[in-house]
Amino acid sequence: MNEAAVAWGEVAAKLRPFVARRVSPSDVDDVLQDVLLRMHRGLGDLADDARFSGWMYAIARNAIAEHGRSCTRHAVADAPEPAADAADDDRVAADALAACLTVFVSRLESPYREAITLVELQGMTAREAADIAGISVSGMKSRVQRGRAQLRAMLEQCCAIAVDARGKVTEVVPRARAVDPCRSPSCSR
Repeated sequence: MNEAAVAWGEVAAKLRPFVARRVSPSDVDDVLQDVLLRMHRGLGDLADDARFSGWMYAIARNAIAEHGRSCTRHAVADAPEPAADAADDDRVAADALAACLTVFVSRLESPYREAITLVELQGMTAREAADIAGISVSGMKSRVQRGRAQLRAMLEQCCAIAVDARGKVTEVVPRARAVDPCRSPSCSR
């Protein structure tokens, strides 16, 4: 695909919600700019125009993961204060946990990180994700299942997570440690 054929405004408009769901609101513009810069630099290497969309999202996922890793290297912030309303408490707990997922997903080994990103974060079916990854549907399902198990283990090591009878997150309490490498500023917002 040549430079003239790319409508950068349309690409940015398509990527903004994708990035916004995965990083803190204050970081969306920085991450989006990084994605567009990476795309601009690598556009000449894209051999098949039909793969532009997948290539674009792969670059975005990599930039988001790198951003998540850089967040873990920053100062540790305190956990969010619980809300006064019980319904808000549940939402705060779930939001706090969801905000940290990008950091944890970025720590997964490559095949599991890609599977979780495609199926869980982007909402693709196992068949669609398998087609993109070039593996069988059962292979993709296996990777997603193993990735989920690894994510759960990482989350439980970092935080005490309380769930109700339906499995809904009701409380997230960071485990006390002298140094807590699993929390980042984006996880405390």
